[in-house]
Amino acid sequence: MRVGIVPSTDGDVVEEIEGALGDEAEPTTSEDTGTVLDANPTVVVAVGEQAVTNLVRAGVSVPVLPVDAGPGLESVAPDDIEPAVADLLAGEWTTVDRPLLSATVDGEHVADALFDATLVTSEPARISEYSVRVAGEEVSQFRADAVVVATPTGSLGYAHDAGGPVVERGTGVVSVVPVAPFAIHVDNWVLRGPVTLAVERDEDAVELLADDRSVRPVRPHEPVEVAFDGSMELVSVESSRPFFDE
Repeated sequence: MRVGIVPSTDGDVVEEIEGALGDEAEPTTSEDTGTVLDANPTVVVAVGEQAVTNLVRAGVSVPVLPVDAGPGLESVAPDDIEPAVADLLAGEWTTVDRPLLSATVDGEHVADALFDATLVTSEPARISEYSVRVAGEEVSQFRADAVVVATPTGSLGYAHDAGGPVVERGTGVVSVVPVAPFAIHVDNWVLRGPVTLAVERDEDAVELLADDRSVRPVRPHEPVEVAFDGSMELVSVESSRPFFDE
């Protein structure tokens, strides 16, 4: 069995994973996702949330076991590494598909995201005006620090911190959440995509983020379409955390 390991957190966790694998697997460990995927692993162990999102950007097509990767991913806690690896080696694991978001700007695909896509002003503590549309119909227009579109996986993260709902996995919907809106009464929404966002005023510069990574600037009235496209296959073992465990 070939096992890739992509670290982005404490090196002690990686050493524990390698020790638990022993001689029963051929590990390839690197922060470079390309190096790991080029080794043709059967499965990849991603240590930390950043490792998971790096694999998304690399177009991973094999199952991924998240370790210490935060809520929404049913990741394995560091204390449960040994039993999780034992289940992996014994073939006692299943997989679940998590949908990915595809972001296009003015018709050009620019990024994929597992958690969320966000429009935000480039300068801190500045606001802009955003619009949200579905199927050509305007849902709302508001002034805010940002607007985030989150998958069910991402609905437990930044979008939830901004006041959005937790969305059950497998529902095929996104949550759309204004971040620090200027008005007192601004809704958030659970929608079936595609969702189209736009910047409505030529004020401060706005950029598109995908899973908290800057993708590109967005000009006023330039349509940003966010839709489900593709999926990531996650490994689940007995010691994986429940989806709703925050």
